[in-house]
This record gives sequence, structure tokens and C-alpha cells, in this order.
Amino acid sequence: MGCNLSPSAPRLIVFAGHSGTGKSTLAKKALPLIIEKTGEAFFLLDKDTVFGAYSAHVMELTTNNPNDRDSPYFLKNLRDWEYSGIVDIARENLMLGVNIILDAPFSSEIKSGKMFSPAALGIPTNTIIRLAWIDLIENEAKRRIENRANARDEWKLAHWEQYRVRRTEPPENPSLFRFDNLNFDTKKFERLVDCLTN
Repeated sequence: MGCNLSPSAPRLIVFAGHSGTGKSTLAKKALPLIIEKTGEAFFLLDKDTVFGAYSAHVMELTTNNPNDRDSPYFLKNLRDWEYSGIVDIARENLMLGVNIILDAPFSSEIKSGKMFSPAALGIPTNTIIRLAWIDLIENEAKRRIENRANARDEWKLAHWEQYRVRRTEPPENPSLFRFDNLNFDTKKFERLVDCLTN
């Protein structure tokens, strides 16, 4: 019996964008379609699931506010550690040949170009990276954040003018595909999945 099958390159698919755009919903909606398209298994990593409870506990210990999740204090002392931690988990799995879907804003990492580079991320150099940047106009994103009534959004809603300046545009890159989530369109979403799996 021959055993000469060579492993395929691992895949890293990222659902990114600003708060309230629907990243998590779309990542979960895309997961079965991606599995169907590729015939491969994927592991979904959501930053808030991985670090949400931990960071809330740290913020309660340090600022007496577990929901202080977008303040300058949080950005200085916890934000980058959350992101490096989720990339560390992704790296460990990619090195084992496990495909990963990441769900997190990643705005700074995308703007710097780090998310397009396997070398910069420290992941296998043959990793196929695809990014879905989820777009949503500011007033609708704010409305959806208000409607979901999640305690972790308290700071950004109370300091919206300070938060909104962080809503930056991603750079153009052949690996990044934008999806406008104002009015969900099934056909456009299927085309996005095609782009992410090619």
C-alpha cells in the first residue's frame, strides 16, 4: 500500500473589520461553505471567545470595570497581548497542518501588512493566507452595536468620537477581499467564499 501523499499547504482565513460589522456571524456562516469548497477541516478561533472572559477579569482587577475593553488603558496593556496570543494558537495549529479561520478586527495588523506575511506571523511559509474585510458604514455599525447590548461595548459607545478615529481603511492586497455587509447578498457572499478558498 502506497503512503506517498504529501500534505497540502495549511490555510489561514481571516474575517476582519471594525466592531459591529458582523465578522463573527459571517465567519460562522462561511465555515460550512469553506469546508464544502475545500473538502478540508477548519478550526474557528474567535478572539472574544478565547480571551474575552480573561481580559474582562484583568480589567476588573486593574480598573474596577470588566467592560473597559476599548479604553486607552486596555489598548496599552492588553490589546496587543490578546492578538499575539490568538496568532500563537493559530501558529501552533498551522504547524500541525490544521487549517484556521480567525475572527477578530486585526485592523492594526492588516494596516501594517503583518497579516499578509507568513514570515511576519511566524507561521509556515507555505501557508495560504486569505482575508475577508467586512465593511459596514459607521452609523449602521453603531446602531448594530447598540442593538446587541453587549457590556463589552460600553466604553466605545460612551466615547464614540474617540473610538471612531480607529475605523481605518485596509490597504489593498491581492489576498484581501472586501464584503459590504449593509444588506446581506447571498450571491456576493458565495463569491467571497470562492475568493477565500482559491
